[in-house]
Amino acid sequence: MPSTAAPEEILSHLSAREDDILDLCGELVSIESPSPDARATRRVLERLTPELDGLGYESRLSEPGNSGGYLYARPTARPRHAPTQLLLGHVDTVWPIGTLSARPWNVDDGVARGPGVFDMKAGVVQILFALRALQDLGLDPPATPLVLINSDEEIGSRESTRAIDRLSRVVARAFVCEPGLGSSGAMKTARKGLAKYTVTVHGRAAHAGLDPEAGASAILELSSVIQRLFDLTDRERDITVNVGTIEGGIQANVIAPRSQAVVDVRVLTAEDAERVDTAIRTLEPETPGTSITVSGGFGRPPMVRSERNAALFERARRIGTSLGMDLREVTAGGGSDGNTTSQHTATLDGLGIIGDGAHAPSERIDLSSLAPRTALLAALMMEPVDDQPGRET
Repeated sequence: MPSTAAPEEILSHLSAREDDILDLCGELVSIESPSPDARATRRVLERLTPELDGLGYESRLSEPGNSGGYLYARPTARPRHAPTQLLLGHVDTVWPIGTLSARPWNVDDGVARGPGVFDMKAGVVQILFALRALQDLGLDPPATPLVLINSDEEIGSRESTRAIDRLSRVVARAFVCEPGLGSSGAMKTARKGLAKYTVTVHGRAAHAGLDPEAGASAILELSSVIQRLFDLTDRERDITVNVGTIEGGIQANVIAPRSQAVVDVRVLTAEDAERVDTAIRTLEPETPGTSITVSGGFGRPPMVRSERNAALFERARRIGTSLGMDLREVTAGGGSDGNTTSQHTATLDGLGIIGDGAHAPSERIDLSSLAPRTALLAALMMEPVDDQPGRET
């Protein structure tokens, strides 16, 4: 099979299939798949299986748990010990069942709307059609494409991270088809690390009027803890610590025996992650008679703008120029599964279809980007492989 093709040739081929791309986007959007609903997300994964089978892939669905599991697929005919590359996406959305009846799939005036289309069912379709374009054009990528689609990304990928981590240790590179940023669809070569902590203060109940000295107020202590947590924010280092929710107490005339805060932390570097983690875990009470316990931690490590990530973006930028795109790179404040892959291999995130409104009722994709962004992904798969960490397992 040929080993090279001009990106323009790939784009021309995909432009002729835009209706097919759009039809599959609409079909996936019409299968509602909120993250907490394992059955719903499973239905989307099961719908994708025959698509991958038709591409000559062997598909494996993991056992569902709190999520619908994940879909892992690899070509049935592939050379053993050959380099591999990973295509990564997710089918779960933030939208509850019933959203579709209020905001049905709609195509009008150059945009398509529907819950989950931008984040990121269009990106999943993009993966399928990029693979199909290479096959249709008789192109043989230098690294075997592997596919992993999960159903728990929006809730931290708790059940799929182990599989993603294992694959990222052996593939030469990873392409994450999360949405790009802004109207230009900027690529993400770095992302903040994300942590969630629950800080619980234990006090001692007493009657607030008759014997307040016998108590120890967990709410009073929590007020001090909250200020100390906010003080960990460092704008110069781009560290944010936010106390998002608090609760505590029994009723107004009782000294509160318990209080709790849920904390969101975002950092750019592993060093800052360690420093903030230590500061939170070593919080000491200032109110006599109270104690503090901390649970949680970093679920997604920082995705650092490494040399290998930057080099992969440069390849994308060069290909994009030939396709009429002016690609840019950014650091994202939110996390994705690219945070995991980037720990072990070159990762380019934000390759998805251009649009707007992730997690918002205005969610949409721009139809003019369907073929070009899919062609970009296909052309990137054809790029030479510089390094192969190991073998597929």
